Amino acid sequence: MESLSNKKKVLEVKPLNFWEKAYLPAIAKGLSITMKHFWKKPVTIQYPEQKREFSENFRGMHSLKRDEEGRERCTACGLCALSCPAEAITMTAGERQKGEENLYREEKYAAVYEINMLRCIFCGLCEEACPKEAIYLDGDIVPSDYLRKDFIYGKDKLVEPPLNQ
Repeated sequence: MESLSNKKKVLEVKPLNFWEKAYLPAIAKGLSITMKHFWKKPVTIQYPEQKREFSENFRGMHSLKRDEEGRERCTACGLCALSCPAEAITMTAGERQKGEENLYREEKYAAVYEINMLRCIFCGLCEEACPKEAIYLDGDIVPSDYLRKDFIYGKDKLVEPPLNQ
């Protein structure tokens, strides 16, 4: 098949000499680059002992907030789950019973609230969609684990502890 421009580029291949055939200059150049990097300061952070400084807009692990009186802010409206592009948030709404006024702000609350951290892309849309300012991505790095089921965080891991404790 002919090229559209009908321009051909002629390549001239010069023969290799003995040293180039033996690849010795290339090996020496590679070793010199390796030795330069060997004496430089390492850029690796030794994680458990040293912590990396994050920017102000870092999005870490999710946390469900409480109000000033220690009650959960989440009213299970579902806007965070609807705004999540990865569909990582699931919740089940429950109705507040008598005697639970000090636990929940509204009559409706999230009886089950789960976030699949393997699906979450930490985009922050759930944080922006929440009308009650109940969810924030202000935690630390999500810790690693071996089992997939351990990455589904429920209210036990997400709700911040009450202020009076």
